[in-house]
Amino acid sequence: MPSAQRLSDVVATELETRILEGSLKPGDRLPSERELAVELGVSRPSLRGALQSLVAKGLLITRHGGGTFVTDSMQAAFTDPWQQMLKDHPDIHGDMLEFRHMLEGQAAQLAAERGTEEDFARIRACHEALERAFTAQDLELCIKTDVEFHQAIADASHNVLIGHLSSSLHKVMEGHVQSNLEYLNARPELWAQLQAQHRAIWDAVRERRMDVAGRAAHHHLDFVQQTMRETMKNEGRRSAATRRLSANA
Repeated sequence: MPSAQRLSDVVATELETRILEGSLKPGDRLPSERELAVELGVSRPSLRGALQSLVAKGLLITRHGGGTFVTDSMQAAFTDPWQQMLKDHPDIHGDMLEFRHMLEGQAAQLAAERGTEEDFARIRACHEALERAFTAQDLELCIKTDVEFHQAIADASHNVLIGHLSSSLHKVMEGHVQSNLEYLNARPELWAQLQAQHRAIWDAVRERRMDVAGRAAHHHLDFVQQTMRETMKNEGRRSAATRRLSANA
C-alpha cells in the first residue's frame, strides 16, 4: 500500500491536471473534503495533504468557513503586467494581435484534428449563443459569448498552454475587444461579416478540415486587426476633437 504521503502526491497531481486542462477553472469551488475524498478514493488526511501542497503552490486558496477555490494565479501572472504594458505602450498592440494570429490559427487546426464529440457539443452551444447575441445586437452578451466561443476552440486543441494562454490573452485585450465590437455594431455590413467568419471557423472545425480551419481563423483575425486599427484611429480623432472643444470653450 502506498503511504499517506505518497497518496497525497498522487491526489495533488490529479487535481493539478484538472486545473491545467481547464476542468477546474479559476474561481471554481472544490467539492467538500468528504465528497472529494470519496470521488478520488482516498482518506481525508491524504486529501488534506494534497490540498495543502496546492495552496502552497498558489493554485488553490482556502477561505475560512467558505471552502477551497481555484485561484487565477497563472492567469494573473500573465495578464496583470501585460494589461499595464498595453496601456502604457499602445504600439505593442500589433504584437499582441500577431501573437493571437499564431495562437488561434494553431488552436483551430488542432481543434479540428483532436476535438472530441464533447468538445464539439460545447463549441456548438457557444456558437449558437454567439449567434443569438449578435442577432439581438446585445453588445455585453456579444463580448462574453465571443470570448467563450474562441476559448472553447482553444480548449478543444487539447494543448494546455494554448488553453491557458488563450484565456489570458482575451483578458488582456478585453477593453480592445469591447471597443472593436462597438465599432462593428455601428456598421451592419461589417457586423454581418464578423458573424460569417465565426460560422466559417466552426464549420471547418466540426468538419475536421484542419487547413481550412486555420485559414478561417487567420482570415477572421486579419479582419479584427484591420477594424481594430480603424477603431483606434476613431478614438484618437474623438479625443483630439474633445481637446479642441475644451480649449475653445
